[in-house]
Amino acid sequence: MEDIIGSQINQIESLTKQAADLAEARKEDQADRLKQQLARVTGNVEDIDPARIAQELALIAVKSDVTEEIDRLGAHVATARDLVQQSGAVGRKLDFLMQEFNREANTLCSKSGFAALTTVGLELKTVIDQMREQVQNLE
Repeated sequence: MEDIIGSQINQIESLTKQAADLAEARKEDQADRLKQQLARVTGNVEDIDPARIAQELALIAVKSDVTEEIDRLGAHVATARDLVQQSGAVGRKLDFLMQEFNREANTLCSKSGFAALTTVGLELKTVIDQMREQVQNLE
């Protein structure tokens, strides 16, 4: 059981790293998309105040920032590894941690706005669900 859960923790860690890379890669895509949307609405991006564009970009960046979720996923991976190494009853603690993993993966998906990042978020949810099934067999 420890090997199976350990492998799943490794998968979550790997997917979290992929999510971090994709979150960084989508920044330019988000900026381009905003400019296109502004161009459609206004007809000409060149006549819009650059400060206003910067404000809109900042607002979108804040709403779609997944840094906290990625950081928390990383912290949860470390906690899960520690719990698996402990002797005694850790099932409830791991089950609670599965809820936290799932919460972060859900938020990651809802904020992503980028197909590749959503795909990684969904893969995370799958692995977390599989791990939860294993954890429920522990004391």
